Amino acid sequence: MTDPHDGKSIGIRPPKTKADVVLISHDHFDHNCLRAVEGRNTTVINRGTEIEKNGIRIKGITAYHDDEKGTKRGEVVLFKFTVDKVNYCHLGDLGHVLDGRIVEELGKIDLLFVPVGNVFTIGPKEAWRVVRDIRPTVAIPMHYRIGGLSLSIKPVDPFLDEADENSIVRVGNEMHFEREDLPEKFEVWVFSM
Repeated sequence: MTDPHDGKSIGIRPPKTKADVVLISHDHFDHNCLRAVEGRNTTVINRGTEIEKNGIRIKGITAYHDDEKGTKRGEVVLFKFTVDKVNYCHLGDLGHVLDGRIVEELGKIDLLFVPVGNVFTIGPKEAWRVVRDIRPTVAIPMHYRIGGLSLSIKPVDPFLDEADENSIVRVGNEMHFEREDLPEKFEVWVFSM
């Protein structure tokens, strides 16, 4: 699980989930609600580190929540994690375009979770720059406005407007796949809410 929230604080339904490993990108109320994640032996990772837990390789890389080196909102941790030979990257509340050092440190990414809602994170144009720099197989927009959300962030549409229409794939709210199921050409997966 990455960045659990309680739902109520941001105006949406609370999640019901269990997790062995919880990745917390930063200590803000809409990203650090551990009580929403049931689990007896849950491991919490909330800093830049490299660790292997339950067969999952995890690497945390420190970045910033704003474009002024953290002076406005502090630091965030970007997480690269590998499960069954698929490389995921969750950018949390990234607030700036990544420099080449971080892009190189991340390496090959198959699924990139990228914030697109602007205001508290990067917006659509910066998100596309990050996507072009990282070059994932799949980009998954996140941290955008949905119905009921009380945060004043932008919807996903401005991000999707910049995508090749043929690359957009609308999926359900859950996916099960193997490495060989990944697309041959770049896609943007938009989850239903």
